[in-house]
Amino acid sequence: MSRPFLIAVIISSIIVFLGINILSPYLVVNLEGSREVDFVIEKGESAAEVGAALKKEGLINNEFTFSIYVFLKKLEDDFKAGEYKLYTGMGIGEIIKILTTGIYPEVKITIIEGWNIKDITKYLVKKNLVDSKDFLNETQNVDVEWLVKYDFLKDKPERASLEGYLFPDTYKIFVGTNSKAIVNKMLSNFEKRVNKEMLDEIKFQGKTLYEILVMASIIEKEVPKDEDRKIVADVFYKRLKIGKALESCATINYILGDSKKKLSFEDTRVESSYNTYIHPGLPPGPICNPSLSAIKAAIYPQKNDYWYFLSADDGTTIFSKTIEEHIKNKAKYLK
Repeated sequence: MSRPFLIAVIISSIIVFLGINILSPYLVVNLEGSREVDFVIEKGESAAEVGAALKKEGLINNEFTFSIYVFLKKLEDDFKAGEYKLYTGMGIGEIIKILTTGIYPEVKITIIEGWNIKDITKYLVKKNLVDSKDFLNETQNVDVEWLVKYDFLKDKPERASLEGYLFPDTYKIFVGTNSKAIVNKMLSNFEKRVNKEMLDEIKFQGKTLYEILVMASIIEKEVPKDEDRKIVADVFYKRLKIGKALESCATINYILGDSKKKLSFEDTRVESSYNTYIHPGLPPGPICNPSLSAIKAAIYPQKNDYWYFLSADDGTTIFSKTIEEHIKNKAKYLK
């Protein structure tokens, strides 16, 4: 081999090596959305056979790119026989790392209390974990499998989304996992946290879990402090009992897609079934995914003599027994 040719080969290899290292996280195939694939490496299979199988399953676009990456990383003999769960949309580097180490890299995500489905979607997209359309589809079109698996979904209206059921918490998920797996993890956590004692109490009160989640979602957005939430729950339930509008600012902000601290009169007149200023009763569905604190407040309200409340700028909840007292408090605390 001539010296110039050898130099050319070395330079080409360096360029390819650098290119693959830079681009490998992005060399993905995701033609049909994220799909889980059960992938098996048999004992004695070569790297070339593994690459061919990955291509057949739609996990990689190009066997040649795969082979170059494996060769330059000197991983030809490192593939471990076994069964793996992979996902279309994973990077080549991520796939190879799993198949050569047997280790599934995890990432920690935190779903904030009070986030709605759109908030969660934006967060997961920003983390490069899901496709927004795919995740929204999983939360809007409820899988029949989940309706069978999770009894707590049985009183959810047929066309309702999973708003309210995506339990806010910190989760560890595998990098490359799909939207369905993430949603399933949240539902599984909901099942553990909202226990049988709570469900029995809801049934004893003649309510449904869905109604509780609607109420809890409003409480979550209206009241920041745990000690005030059970009091507010009783205020809302008393209003429901006599057919008085809830007049929840949180429901208006949900409609507007905003977080105004002070609403205008025009804001409260916007036409929507979620407008609790002009429509008595609960809105048709949850406005967010509430915390366990808000859910417990909705199940176990604290009896009191209040009919009105407002949130001061410092987060303190100011309660009133009469409309006259409430108007005075508005003038005093809402500058």
